[in-house]
Amino acid sequence: MPGSPRHVLDFSDTAVDGKQSTVSDPAVVDRPYTARSWRHFERPESGALAGIWEAEPHLERVDCDYDELCHLLAGRVRLTDADGVSQEFGPGDSFVVAAGFAGTWENLTPVRKVFFILQPDRG
Repeated sequence: MPGSPRHVLDFSDTAVDGKQSTVSDPAVVDRPYTARSWRHFERPESGALAGIWEAEPHLERVDCDYDELCHLLAGRVRLTDADGVSQEFGPGDSFVVAAGFAGTWENLTPVRKVFFILQPDRG
């Protein structure tokens, strides 16, 4: 019997279309970069979104108003907060970028990650 059980989402499902985007605003990034994401799960009423994301090396200034769980599949990233404190993560690492984080996200190499985003209550 092919497929997954009901209410179980397989992130290796190739039927999910990837969406490509380019970020080029110099106020946000050090140089334009291309990213691709596959959204395997969306539940707008609860602000939840999950999938796979990959992007080229770049540095992006961020001011997060949502919580994001990240699990790196490939590549290295460096997160640096507004006080200049930084931490690097690599393949196999899992971490949460909590709402309120302000600083930079830097892909030191091409990166591929699993993500789960929880946006604030919209009610």
